[in-house]
Amino acid sequence: MRATPGLSTTHWRKSSYSGGEQGDECVEVCDDIPGAVPVRDSKNAGGPVLMLDGATWQPFVDGVKNGCL
Repeated sequence: MRATPGLSTTHWRKSSYSGGEQGDECVEVCDDIPGAVPVRDSKNAGGPVLMLDGATWQPFVDGVKNGCL
């Protein structure tokens, strides 16, 4: 098991595909960690973070866009 790097000082960006009527159903991702893509709920910035490796990120995005996830 790999240790999760400190994420408190990283730069998060919000998804350009915002859902909901107010555009508040978003995820945020961080591009600061080589080889990993941390994903979190924008409404719960202190909550759990899903850590995806680089090879898993694009299939994850494709699955969300296609409605499979």
